[in-house]
Amino acid sequence: MLHHRHDAEDVTQEVFLRIFRSLHRWDSTRPLRPWVMGIAINRCRTWLAQRGKRPELLDYLQETPARSQEDDSRELAQELQRALGNLRPDYRLVFVLFHEQRRSYDEISQLVDRPVGTIKTWLHRARLELLADLRQRGMVPEDAEPSFAVDPMSPLQPRSSP
Repeated sequence: MLHHRHDAEDVTQEVFLRIFRSLHRWDSTRPLRPWVMGIAINRCRTWLAQRGKRPELLDYLQETPARSQEDDSRELAQELQRALGNLRPDYRLVFVLFHEQRRSYDEISQLVDRPVGTIKTWLHRARLELLADLRQRGMVPEDAEPSFAVDPMSPLQPRSSP
């Protein structure tokens, strides 16, 4: 969600500290995973909101390996990441949870505390906005029909869908 390894490491440490400090407030009759994921998502949201206030470190540039000739799939993946960055945070979160983390609609609904219908709507809108962005950048032909069926061999395959 944060698109930077160092940011993710920092947020992970914060999440573990918050879990440790708040463990006494966790309701042991409820599953632990959604509670932990909720903390992680909230910390990521806060970090993203504050990111604009922090200076970008040049360390990220030094860690970037030199790249040889890239194929089209790598370029498309980079453009998709750029387009994801342009989505509103709620849409991006739902898209990442569904496609990259392979969460079900129900899991996402619990994590973001919204009804399943809202999750489906946000996911659909995120896909449409991503498609429009990729079309505008010339990565997808204008006459291509939107198809949101997911290839079973794709790493973006959702774990389960109702």
